[in-house]
Amino acid sequence: MKNIVVSGSLAYDRIMDFPGYFSDHILPEKIHVLNVCFQVDGMKEKFGGTAGNIAYSLMLMGEKPVISATIGHDYHRYLDWLKKIGISTEAIRVIEDDFTACAYITTDRADNQITGFNPGAMKYTSALDFDRLDPKDTLVIVSPGNLEDMVNYPQACKERGIGYIFDPGQSLPMLEAKDLVRSIEGCRILISNDYELDLIMSKTGLDKRALLEKAGAIITTLGELGSQVCTKDGEMRIPIGKTRQVLDPTGAGDSYRGGLISGLVKGLDIGQCAKMGSVCASFAVECYGTQAYTFSPAEFEERLVSFG
Repeated sequence: MKNIVVSGSLAYDRIMDFPGYFSDHILPEKIHVLNVCFQVDGMKEKFGGTAGNIAYSLMLMGEKPVISATIGHDYHRYLDWLKKIGISTEAIRVIEDDFTACAYITTDRADNQITGFNPGAMKYTSALDFDRLDPKDTLVIVSPGNLEDMVNYPQACKERGIGYIFDPGQSLPMLEAKDLVRSIEGCRILISNDYELDLIMSKTGLDKRALLEKAGAIITTLGELGSQVCTKDGEMRIPIGKTRQVLDPTGAGDSYRGGLISGLVKGLDIGQCAKMGSVCASFAVECYGTQAYTFSPAEFEERLVSFG
């Protein structure tokens, strides 16, 4: 079984529901002296972060991922959860002087959201020891997290001949164009959503064809429209997986990556891998929270077969 290293973030998502409308409490003519307080109906805490979410989906796919990330002194609940579900915590660096990254998300009755994000321990590099990895038997995904890791880990992979997927995501605004180009060059797959791909092209000055000269493939997730796989041999559109219901699309992209990577380490072609990503994401959107869904191998196979 190929070793899978998931580099990215670990975070607590603290989710609150405001029973009214933000617009009733914010006066446009007073926006320059804004001072408001929203009393919420309790709070739910969920485990999140790109590394945690991707590793969770990989675990459901029967893989044994290793998380490379940082976590703060309030790590106990998260690490206990990872150990409970059988995900290795050996490469997670504990930062005793800071909190774990945390998103405070308040949603009103119109589904408007106000979010405050504290990067906390994510400000520190996870210090992954690449010399302990077997280049012939390792696949790394570099997902949004510590910026130093996102810049340096692709280079470390290339120096050692380790295959990697580059997934810049939400960190794109903070990444320099030259670092983006260097990280894309030599990656096995560049993966992003359609907005992020436009931002990549804008920041680097490279169109899709030029990016394909640097990356082995480009996968673009398109929400309810599925995803698009682009290689030097052409493009293919992959539909979304069939769902019973859609409760929460948050984290669907991370679950897609888990299904995709599971197919890659099994040696399947990239189109089939993308279908596996869609099926994995279809289960994720049926539950509230990014690490709350589950499925059996039989349930997964049943939905995968529906692709034909």
